[in-house]
Amino acid sequence: MGVSSVVIHGREDRLSLPVRLADEGYFIPRDDPLASYLDIEAIVSAAKETGADAVHPGYGFLSENPSFAQRLAEEGITFIGPSPDSLRLLGDKIAARKAMSNAGIPVARGTDEPITSPGEALEIANSIGFPLMIKAASGGGGIGMQVVHDKDDFDSALRMCQSRALSAFGDDRVFIEEFIDRAEHIEFQVVGDGKRAVHIGERFCSIQRRHQKIIEEGPWLSEEEREALGSRVVAGAEAIGYSGLATFEFLRNANGEFYFMEVNPRVQVEHTVTEMITGLDLVSIGIQIAAGEPIPISQSEIRWSGHAIQARINAENPMTLEPSPGKIWECHWPGGPGIRVDSHAHSGYDMPGSFDSLLAKIIAWAGTREEAIEKLDSALDETILLGVDTLIPLHRAILEEQDFRERRITTDYLTSHPTLLSGGN
Repeated sequence: MGVSSVVIHGREDRLSLPVRLADEGYFIPRDDPLASYLDIEAIVSAAKETGADAVHPGYGFLSENPSFAQRLAEEGITFIGPSPDSLRLLGDKIAARKAMSNAGIPVARGTDEPITSPGEALEIANSIGFPLMIKAASGGGGIGMQVVHDKDDFDSALRMCQSRALSAFGDDRVFIEEFIDRAEHIEFQVVGDGKRAVHIGERFCSIQRRHQKIIEEGPWLSEEEREALGSRVVAGAEAIGYSGLATFEFLRNANGEFYFMEVNPRVQVEHTVTEMITGLDLVSIGIQIAAGEPIPISQSEIRWSGHAIQARINAENPMTLEPSPGKIWECHWPGGPGIRVDSHAHSGYDMPGSFDSLLAKIIAWAGTREEAIEKLDSALDETILLGVDTLIPLHRAILEEQDFRERRITTDYLTSHPTLLSGGN
């Protein structure tokens, strides 16, 4: 796009590829590795000192923080993402449920207000039925979320969720929601410019560990299903005047019914799947919209071609799922038609233990799902990462597994296929 880039970084990331390849690196030294990326005033100062007129928050740390977006606006610096008001609304899961329900998006049965009284909460829980979920109104990533299978466990689970929510997010508000067991996790990519919105199709993300995805793919739905649900997410985005990239996440139950989970108001780790099957550059589109331009494409112009599957190459033991930080002595990535690799790592890189264990994303595109599976398996076989454990053996076992091949996949896939995590034993 002809735009110079400055990457802020802490001590642990000084030799990562983004810092080495950027036009400029800006060091924010902190004793706590996370503080380099969470100090709002330090980032604002870095932007002003380097003359940056916009800040892209990526998909972690401050990417969903309305205070950060507001602070940048006060300094006349563009936040490449939604408005602070949209971030506040969507960061409150109770308010987001209401807004999406009002826009015609189906939501699971649950409470429309935070629950405080244990007695009243149990009465509501009995009306919804067990099992159910208690969820924090703020935050995400599985924190402050508890499945309750029996009313005898409800009171202690409620107190635990409130305590975790207060500790993690400074907000002890929780709500009750119907638990949808053995569900498919399906999400829609949406882009809005504050006035108009379009959807760019769905991704299937049901293979997860600790509520985090490790394999994503798309497309997944029929044209009729995509059109029906896609029109609703567009209406939801337009109803709140959304600007930027967003992902609307849903669960589909065994009867084929969809229920809204949440909106992630940022670019997703798995946006690459959508880029591979549409040919669109979503990050560039987000930057264009932040610069005040309208959405550069109409709904009728969006086309989906072939199939793409992404494997998240986490530095983890493939059987215990424990993190595996350390020096990468040799690093070789696969290539060839239809293969894409996104990574910050290289030979000699020290994978820190301070952050998320994501080391790379390997994405395969082909004309059919079956071909994409074979191509991804071949790409994983070609990958060389010496010095750290990775999930590649687990990914390859999944790609060969019969239920995966035949699309019999729900969010309990790993727990219902325990041999995948035991090396086949």
